[in-house]
Amino acid sequence: MPHPWIPNSYIKNELMKEVGISSILELFNDVPRELLLVKNLNIGFGRPLTEYQLVRVFDNLMKKNAYSYKVPPFLGGGVCFHYVPAVVKHVASRSEFYTAYTPYQPEITQGITRALFEYQSLMADLYAVDVVNASVYNGSTAMAEAVRLTVRVTGRKSAVISRSTHPEVIEVVRTWSEPVGISVSTVDYDRDTGRVDLSELEDQVRKLKPAAVAIQTPNFFGIIEQDLKEVSQVVHENGSLLIVYEDPIFTGILEAPGKLGADIVVGDTSSIGSGLNFGGPSAGILGIRDPEEKLLRQLPGRLIGYTKTVDGEDSGYIMVLQTREQHIRRERATSNITTNSTLEAIKAAVYLTLLGSTGLKKLGESIAGRTAFLVERLKSVGLEPAFKEGVYLREVLFRHPNVSDLRNFLKRHGVYIGPLVDRFYPELSNCGLVCVTEVHSKEDIETLAELVRKFSEVMAS
Repeated sequence: MPHPWIPNSYIKNELMKEVGISSILELFNDVPRELLLVKNLNIGFGRPLTEYQLVRVFDNLMKKNAYSYKVPPFLGGGVCFHYVPAVVKHVASRSEFYTAYTPYQPEITQGITRALFEYQSLMADLYAVDVVNASVYNGSTAMAEAVRLTVRVTGRKSAVISRSTHPEVIEVVRTWSEPVGISVSTVDYDRDTGRVDLSELEDQVRKLKPAAVAIQTPNFFGIIEQDLKEVSQVVHENGSLLIVYEDPIFTGILEAPGKLGADIVVGDTSSIGSGLNFGGPSAGILGIRDPEEKLLRQLPGRLIGYTKTVDGEDSGYIMVLQTREQHIRRERATSNITTNSTLEAIKAAVYLTLLGSTGLKKLGESIAGRTAFLVERLKSVGLEPAFKEGVYLREVLFRHPNVSDLRNFLKRHGVYIGPLVDRFYPELSNCGLVCVTEVHSKEDIETLAELVRKFSEVMAS
């Protein structure tokens, strides 16, 4: 059997056959038999540990004499604590990749252009769309670019966004839209489910005939929007385009938005290799489902394409679409992106290649399982989900009459939750977010629940 702590032990028999021995002990014939240890060492944890589990073990050991280990933060609000494997940082740190700039001379940067081509291909597969560009700045600007794209294609000058979309994303869309005469309106969420209010959405779309309807899933509250097919039908019946903002880390367990009717997909790579970094940088994902190629020429940013030489002997990668204003498009440019998030896009490609489709599915399932356990434990200590009929994933909006005091109490004990959402939603003044990802163990969630219970006891005394 392979040994969990010995690299390549699974090929031991092949190696022994190659060197002509029948037992490992034959390599130690010169050592007296009474000095040899012929049993397995009783060391370690009895099983292989994941890379992140090892990091936590060593972190605990190193901090043992200073202070007790604090649980990973339960902070959410769109940017959550996900683990970045060491190989992602290692590959991205190579000199041929370590730049944020677009490879303007592909004839001497074939490595980076191929990496970006792979990024585009991976993202297009995950979101079930035809084309994904070689990234924009982040998820919020990807959403803003998508809205302006729909206006150029349809000729209409308005957009409707679900109010449960991240409020700061909505603000970025307004900032990019209003100066060019695009009106942006929002549609409310259902107070029981936390999902978009379908009847209000239908009324607005029929009345306004917008260029686009944009919706986020899971939304700012952590609720999975389960009515995307119905939303898509309403949108397309009125000649509008549907934009779906979805975090790529959930594409392993949620139906791809392209299959549910999204014309444009957007997202952010912060969860798949970029890390927190105090909120950035990351790469903005922008893709289109465009069988008739109506959207392609209006796609901002750049595309990397694969081609062959005239004689067919060699192949290579080039930029096939450059829509910047300093190129031939001039004032007709679809985007003024200069430096882009090439490095972060490559990190995402490395991360996805490392996990593969099976790994991404398992990762999504682990987050979903932790979310369900978090909801169960919070309810057991008196924290009710704000939307009792909603299905949560990764983030949970909970309700507590003294939510601000609770957050401060947890902070004093080294546990961080939030943000509180009343600055965005006055009607949710007693609500806050708790985020759980693959980095949180069962014990971490139990620690949070126990501290919530202690807070309740303190308040009651």
